[in-house]
Amino acid sequence: MEFQTIQHDVSDGILTITLNRPEQLNAFTVTMAEELEHSFRAVNDDDSVRAVVVTGAGRAFCAGMDLSREGNVFGLDEELTPDLDDMADLADPAIAGVRDTGGRCTLAIHDCRKPVIAALNGPAVGIGATMTLAMDRRLMSASARIGLVFGRIGIVPEACSTWYLPRLVGPSAALDLVLRADILDAEEALAVGLVDEVHPGEDLLTHAVAVADFWTRGRSPVAVALSRQMVRRNGTLAHPSDAHRIDSLAMFWTSVGDGKEGVAAFLEKRKPDFQGRASAMPDFYNDWVAGAGSLSAPVASE
Repeated sequence: MEFQTIQHDVSDGILTITLNRPEQLNAFTVTMAEELEHSFRAVNDDDSVRAVVVTGAGRAFCAGMDLSREGNVFGLDEELTPDLDDMADLADPAIAGVRDTGGRCTLAIHDCRKPVIAALNGPAVGIGATMTLAMDRRLMSASARIGLVFGRIGIVPEACSTWYLPRLVGPSAALDLVLRADILDAEEALAVGLVDEVHPGEDLLTHAVAVADFWTRGRSPVAVALSRQMVRRNGTLAHPSDAHRIDSLAMFWTSVGDGKEGVAAFLEKRKPDFQGRASAMPDFYNDWVAGAGSLSAPVASE
């Protein structure tokens, strides 16, 4: 895919996705949504990539939705009159003009088999903030700002952020962040739990890559993918026995796969040579993430 609004760079197994509209402060567009969704789904089959870092070109991470678009600035079809029944099947082409573009992006991040790390190099506002909530760790430049500013323009949080935000900061803090619609500096964002680390801007990408390396270098890609999804999905299940079912399947298939090499390497006091590939997950995986144990309706890859 030839990208218009983002840039891909792969180095030593780390894919860096750079939001690349610097003159517009990397403002989000429908095209950017499509390119990001494609990227996070395509990387599942790219075994040369073990983790993803997302950052912005120039002095901003993402200044929110590009409000200069003609017509509906969010890319929605105003001739439609959707209701709850229409939203039952998210893959239905008939509701393409209803689906929130940010949510399409974050659902692709949610389903990604590789860890995703945000490196907020500058202002992150609106969708520039909410898209990062679906990522696995958020690192922020000491000079950056972040804001959930939807209330200022009469709209609501999007990008599935009302699912992610309370899980990160708690329900009370989440509601306060949404309704105040303030723009926070790095230390305020760190204090409330909106980001995980703050670093000088010149060191930000180095620390983001270090996190990616800590999580994935010398690790089984299959075990990393399974662990990521288990943490995301099992904690929302109704009973621990439901998590036990998934744990059992994941443990079984890793124990007869890369686990054998991992145990042998431990006993032989050497580094493991894992052969598993995230592009070839155990047979139960696709059924699980498409329905069982998932809070989101199946979304077709595009």
